[in-house]
Formats: sequence, C-alpha cells, structure tokens
Amino acid sequence: MDDYAPSRYKLIKRIGEGVHGVVIRAIDLTTNKDVAIKKIALRTRHGDLSINAIREIKVLQYCDHRNILSLLDIFPDASGMGLVFEYMPCTLHTKIKDPVHRLSRSSIRSYMKMLLEGLSYMHSLGILHRDIKPANLLINCNNQLKIADFGLSRVFDETNADKCYSPQVASRWYRAPELLWGSSKYGPGIDTWAAGCVFAEMLRSIPLFKGRTDIEQLAIVIQTLGSPTIHSWPEVTTLPDYNKISFPPTKRKKWESLFPTCTKKDEIGLVDSLIRYDPKKRLSAKEALSHIYFI
Repeated sequence: MDDYAPSRYKLIKRIGEGVHGVVIRAIDLTTNKDVAIKKIALRTRHGDLSINAIREIKVLQYCDHRNILSLLDIFPDASGMGLVFEYMPCTLHTKIKDPVHRLSRSSIRSYMKMLLEGLSYMHSLGILHRDIKPANLLINCNNQLKIADFGLSRVFDETNADKCYSPQVASRWYRAPELLWGSSKYGPGIDTWAAGCVFAEMLRSIPLFKGRTDIEQLAIVIQTLGSPTIHSWPEVTTLPDYNKISFPPTKRKKWESLFPTCTKKDEIGLVDSLIRYDPKKRLSAKEALSHIYFI
C-alpha cells in the first residue's frame, strides 16, 4: 500500500501499520493542522469487497459526537481509500502503561465518562463497536478521549432478538463471556463488558482478564466471577459452546482482592455493574453514566 495523498496533505511519517492498513501522520496544508491518514484496502486478499472497510467508512460518516473520532476527509488511491482523521498523539493504552505518569483518579473518571458517553451515543444510533480496548481509545493534547477503529462495528436491531452476528469479534482480553461461548445473538452488552474491563485496567494498571487462548480467557473469567448458574444467567446453558468444555465448580472472588487497597467502593461498584455474566444485568452505557461513581 503506497503513501500517496492529495497535494493538500504533506506526509510526515508512518505511525502505525497492521492487517487493515497503515496510518500516516501528515499536515493539512489548508489548515496547517496535523492529521492522521489511515490507508485501507477495499478488497480482501481473495479479491472480494471488504465488508469491514465499507462498514468503517459508513459508520464514521454517520457518527457525529465529541467522543468519537471525526472523519475529516476521504480520498481514493490505487489500492483503496485514504481516511483522514484529526491527529491524536496517544492512546489510552500508552497512558495506562506509562511507568512515570500514572493515571490520576480524576483522569480515570474523566476518561471513563467520555468512553461511556461515546458508547451511549453509538448505541442510541443502533451501532455496536465490537472492539473496545485501550488501544482503540485515542487521546488528544487536551486529554479528550475519542473512540476509534470501527473496522468491526455493526448496525444492530434491538427489536429482533433472533438476528445473528459473528461471535468472532472483540479482542480476547475484552471479549464478553457470551462471545467466548460462541453466541451469535448479542447486543450492546458486549461493548459495556469491554468498557468495564477497560475501567478495571485503568484502576489496576494491568488487564483484568489476560488469557492466551479463548479457553484460558474463559477460565480466568470463571475463576474471577465464579461458575455461572441458572440463577445468575438463565440463558447460559443454551449458548452454542457451553457443553463443549467443562470447568470445575468455582467460587467467586471478592472484587476487593483484585484491586489496589486504595480503590474506592464506588469504583469497584461500577466495575461490578458492568462486568456481569448476564448481558441483561449489565448497566447500559447510558445507565452507567448515572452511577454514583460519577456523582
């Protein structure tokens, strides 16, 4: 994928590269502001039209919110499309991993509120992000957090509970248990579970569930939350992969044992309200914004 861009943009350097394309830092000569240009291919390696690329473009064009990365421009090139965004110098992942400047309590509250406000807006439009994680949460020079990377996003219909979606979404450490058990019927709860994992990671400075495989990931979740029961999650036995692997009966750990001793009760309370087995019992993003933690 080449580094072509219209003359309006002066390319500086590549700042990221992955399976879905490259990201180049540039200057918009009409505004003299830094921008990030994401190059994406419109065709898969098999020559088929890339549904993920089309979805990402459409979602970005549709969304307009202070906590969602703005698509400033779009242009074609020989191998696909160039998406132009405002330049964001760091991610929440780099903030969490910074050994010198630890996240303050006020910063954690601010970032979590912005994440939930962005998710609440998306969900109100009927859009699932499906890959919420610290690396996809960008932060600008004013400490404003914005949700980015919509390659796995999908429109959902809450009125149609039987509609199926791919369970192969979300990065493993932030993947909700219904996905780990192979469910293709899910909703905004997969994003709020991931948001709860991100919040816990900000408080702990390390991921809450850090599995190397999907089975290990599920095992760690069960070791933390205890074995799910019909009482805690009535639909658990109906999940596609529930009977494919068994885990020994496990008791739930106390949240307090997993967080630094300075962690406050309302902080743990928000984690507990988002990280629950049953998606119906998790707070929605909108409901979470009214949690006592933010009052």
